[in-house]
Amino acid sequence: MSEPYNETHQTRARPNTPFEDLLGDSIERAFGAGKYDLPSLLEHLNLAGPPCPLNEGEWTADTYSTLMAKLGA
Repeated sequence: MSEPYNETHQTRARPNTPFEDLLGDSIERAFGAGKYDLPSLLEHLNLAGPPCPLNEGEWTADTYSTLMAKLGA
């Protein structure tokens, strides 16, 4: 008997937006560079982008948390 598995995108109700793709790519690059804590991740996002859409600019702990909650809803 084979083990059950999850499809990577099985919970998506729609395709990613271009912004979501850019954000995901940037977060993956940060993790790949060993930036696992929030301050390091925010520093990476502020240097590499994309800019935060909530304030058209800088990523902060509050804007990151707010956006992740919105995207995960």
